Amino acid sequence: MNKTTILVVEDDAPIRNLITTTLKTHDYRYLTATTGEAAVLETSSHNPDIMLLDLGLPDIDGVEVIRKIRTWSNLPIIVISARSEDVDKIEALDAGADDYLTKPFSVEELLARLRVTQRRLAVMQSEAMAADSIFINGKLKVDYAAGCAYLGERELHLTPIEYKLLCLLAQNVGKVLTHTFITQKIWGSSWDNDIASLRVFMATLRKKIESEPDSPQYIQTHIGVGYRMMKVE
Repeated sequence: MNKTTILVVEDDAPIRNLITTTLKTHDYRYLTATTGEAAVLETSSHNPDIMLLDLGLPDIDGVEVIRKIRTWSNLPIIVISARSEDVDKIEALDAGADDYLTKPFSVEELLARLRVTQRRLAVMQSEAMAADSIFINGKLKVDYAAGCAYLGERELHLTPIEYKLLCLLAQNVGKVLTHTFITQKIWGSSWDNDIASLRVFMATLRKKIESEPDSPQYIQTHIGVGYRMMKVE
């Protein structure tokens, strides 16, 4: 099974079925959404690798979806649209789309665009891993290679779950991570018990990295949504 997960945002059932059948045949994992709001929710909840986005959605325009997602995510977005005018393409690309495919399209071209995007992702990820073997944010330092974390010169004694949480937040600094996304990454599930456990572990992690846990400098709570690692100068 291909490890790449594609979010298909398309309200036209025949086209959506064509795309998902193609993805399934070529061993891609996929998620679907039929509205712009659902696309934003799926992106924040499941963190897909690539989005295939129709612009003509029933609730909000696809360009607005791109703008919303670009405020917190660099998710590669390939537009698939019947709009063929240059002005439409320019607007979508200026909003933050990575590629633009005009309907009607061939399955072979869609797969080629996906392969190009995957290769670009692989290069970016390898470069990021090489550059980011050590994460530094204010006095907080995470040495991924050594599996250690420090606050100033003092090594932090973290449990395995606390360390995984810290790494997940650090690797997404500045982004709000939802409860569902975090629990899926840490425990592989998202039951109510997992979210309750998350709150406990987050509280113990804060006590170890925050000088004033009640006025956190590093980990910000978004009530009812999730948590964010803030960038500290």
